Amino acid sequence: MRVSVLGLGYVGCVSAACLASLGHEVIGVDVNQVKVDLVNDGKAPVVEERIGELIAEVVRTGALRATGDVREAIMGSEVSLVCVGTPSEPNGSLCTTYLERVTEQIGAALAEGAEQGGRHTVVFRSTMLPGTCLNLLVPILEKNVGGTAGVDFGVAVNPEFLREGTSVRDFFDPPKTVIGELDPASGDAVSALYDGLPGEVFRVPVPTAEAIKYADNAFHGLKIGFANELGAVCQALGVDSHQVMDVFLADRKLNISPAYLRPGFAFGGSCLPKDLRSLVHAAKRADISVPILAHVLPSNSDHLQRAVDLVERTGKRRVGLFGLSFKPGTDDLRESPLVELAERLFGKGYDLKIYDANVSLSRLIGANREYIETRLPHLAQLLADSVEAVLEHAEVCLVGTRDPAVLSALPHGDGPVIVDLIHLPDAEARRAEPGYVGLAW
Repeated sequence: MRVSVLGLGYVGCVSAACLASLGHEVIGVDVNQVKVDLVNDGKAPVVEERIGELIAEVVRTGALRATGDVREAIMGSEVSLVCVGTPSEPNGSLCTTYLERVTEQIGAALAEGAEQGGRHTVVFRSTMLPGTCLNLLVPILEKNVGGTAGVDFGVAVNPEFLREGTSVRDFFDPPKTVIGELDPASGDAVSALYDGLPGEVFRVPVPTAEAIKYADNAFHGLKIGFANELGAVCQALGVDSHQVMDVFLADRKLNISPAYLRPGFAFGGSCLPKDLRSLVHAAKRADISVPILAHVLPSNSDHLQRAVDLVERTGKRRVGLFGLSFKPGTDDLRESPLVELAERLFGKGYDLKIYDANVSLSRLIGANREYIETRLPHLAQLLADSVEAVLEHAEVCLVGTRDPAVLSALPHGDGPVIVDLIHLPDAEARRAEPGYVGLAW
């Protein structure tokens, strides 16, 4: 099929490359010319496992190209995947500005190309609250196209379940495929995109598809918060929290999957925090009390503060932080808990140095760069070029990455205090050493 993908962030970039590798003819679209140029040069605009070689291959074969022209992309495709961002507003509500803007552009292009014949299907892959598609976006499309959704053009919602760091793998081996269809023909068009991929396919009403993404992300955030709170209590009582969770997770009949249920550091990223915020905001507007959901983010923030408290208790001022991106193997800094940790430590006057192999200020573009310039504008002076530079500087080392280069360089015994945020592979052995502190174990 001929497919346009609007928005070349993590979701759009991965979706475009993977669809092209399945044999579809894909046009990527983005307002950021840097991203467009990178893709056309066969380079990935994001750091992600396997994405670099995949984009190089599909661009080389001609299966993928990129443009900044929405009209050109719509005219050259029969299905459009909308993958633009839906960030949080300051009050926690969902920002639909980018969705509305691109929907207007799609509608205008469809109106212009109506005389060419053939039905175009607009597929929203961006995360949005139930009702957004039918009550906001479909009217925008119908107004601009001058036609009726489900008759003159197709509309569907197709949420993604891609974890940054393993998103290419998740695309080809999805936990499920959800298609919110306005009409059967729209659903058929989306289903054809993923023909041959494993996993159960659920074809449901549009609002159901919108809600499923929130159910997943709210539960993921809840699981992480639960494991971290339990870990903190176990630590205070002198109990091995990972041993407790090993037994808990052995129950496959009444308990749930191991995903996210390991005491570790706070969660972050571009999905869980904003989706929890918008879900809680929507519940408040509907006068629905959601005390558990409303306290997941405060619980997460309290867990992050535990790391700050551990540093303060050492009485030392020179601090090293290993890891900055919200997930290993990526350069995504948006709502990274490690960025928040760095911000809190820097704000308290600590002499901080940071090392993350995937983060280079000169390579940051788009939302990533905007976010870091807002939250941690002094990043350039904090970043170190090597693991050794951080170790030479630090009296306290916070370990928030499983980068092999970092793990192999961490000293044993005498040396800086090691504050373990991730449960190091040798955490059990390190517990007996002076200067080792586990966050919640």
